[in-house]
Amino acid sequence: MGKDVEQTEFTRADRQRFRQKIRLCLDVFAQMLSESRFDVGPMAGLEIELNLVDDAGDPTMRNAAVLEAIADPAFQTELGQFNIEINLPPRKLGPGGLLTFEEEVRDSLNAAESHANTVDAHIVMIGILPTLRRRHMSWETLSANPRYTLLNEQIFAARGEDLEINISGGERLVTTADTIAPESACTSVQYHTQVAPESFDRYWNASQAVAGIQIALGANSPYLFGKQLWAETRIALFEQATDTRPDELKAQGVRPRVWFGDRWITSIFDLFEENVRYYSALLPLCDDEDPAEVLAHGDTPELGELRLHNGTIYRWNRPIYDVVYGRPHLRVENRVLPAGPTVVDTLANGALYYGLVRALVDQDRPVWTQMSFSAAEDNFHAAAKGGIDARVYWPGIGEVPVTELVLRRLLPMAHEGLDAWGVSAEDRDRLLGVIEQRCISGRNGASWQIDTVRRLEETTMVNRERALREMTRRYASHMHTNEPVHTWPAV
Repeated sequence: MGKDVEQTEFTRADRQRFRQKIRLCLDVFAQMLSESRFDVGPMAGLEIELNLVDDAGDPTMRNAAVLEAIADPAFQTELGQFNIEINLPPRKLGPGGLLTFEEEVRDSLNAAESHANTVDAHIVMIGILPTLRRRHMSWETLSANPRYTLLNEQIFAARGEDLEINISGGERLVTTADTIAPESACTSVQYHTQVAPESFDRYWNASQAVAGIQIALGANSPYLFGKQLWAETRIALFEQATDTRPDELKAQGVRPRVWFGDRWITSIFDLFEENVRYYSALLPLCDDEDPAEVLAHGDTPELGELRLHNGTIYRWNRPIYDVVYGRPHLRVENRVLPAGPTVVDTLANGALYYGLVRALVDQDRPVWTQMSFSAAEDNFHAAAKGGIDARVYWPGIGEVPVTELVLRRLLPMAHEGLDAWGVSAEDRDRLLGVIEQRCISGRNGASWQIDTVRRLEETTMVNRERALREMTRRYASHMHTNEPVHTWPAV
């Protein structure tokens, strides 16, 4: 969302002013692209969203107290009062880059957990907290930040009716919500890649092509409100919980605000131009900057309206324009994966993503020239539903179990890609070895959760709510060992 906001009502004049300003920003952005006014990196970044629970494993609405206890600017508030987020400083992916990320996350989480314990809270890194219930999804759940209140008001003003959540998987969930609180159930990890303008399209297209592979192997969100749904229920929930369209607009083909996309791109400009063309502003806030004047004086415009609008359109691979120390740069923000289960799993997922994308970008004949965009989207949703047992399509192979595809074709490519980034052989082999063993064992976060709950229900005769609570406590305990999820015992 970019920054805190104070304005709580918007007029028609506000919206007209915003539309004019964002079009000016888009024109200035196009000029900057034509003049190559960007830092080119390469740099990588990492963000992880986290859940807060009490001793019983239930969500605790104490993020303000936890953040005060942690007292570290790397940790920030998130949408729900049971959420916080950690942002890692960007760094190069060369020798030691991934290892340093891993060590920083581990050290920060260990310290944060100790501080959180002083206010009777614990940190859990998981896609959807299994102990969440409908009663937790209320207005009071939202963090005390004006931007969340304002976003909630604007989404429901656009819809004109309550949200419907309707997800069918192993079981079925049908419910409604009168706030965006269900969105807070979706906690993710975001991998950032800073790239040059002329290569952005290749990195974004590659990220789209592998999104289904990422989801299948990294799925970690099988439960919502006590129901076993998709392996990565977070995908369906996020798509539905921020939908500004009533049924009539869906029937007309109006684009959702959370979406995979509908085509391969040839420039980052394609994505920002789509934002302006197809999406009305949720937060039409204008600043005083004249971006054309700033650029004419040889300085870097913030393009605040363009960035704010982009922050309310939730592409699974999002384009980012940012300015650091007066220098602009571009990033691909990969938002596909859930958080967890452990730090080493998270970095293994990152190693697979960074390695695969780099290998695909470097190919003479890119995979997106051999694969329809709809096939990539089908892979994405098939993987979210089926997880590590999913079947996906890949050019030259056809439809195949995702684990077979990764073991035979994609892991060697990821090795090559990490080599191209300059990642050390030791870190490459250790982290991709986690992915290999996950494929061989058939166990990721989602399958471990499902197996553990099923065995608890069968062997102890507890009900679903108690089984989920016990599974969550065990999950948190295993998470802090940093042993990869494929090694966790089911009971």
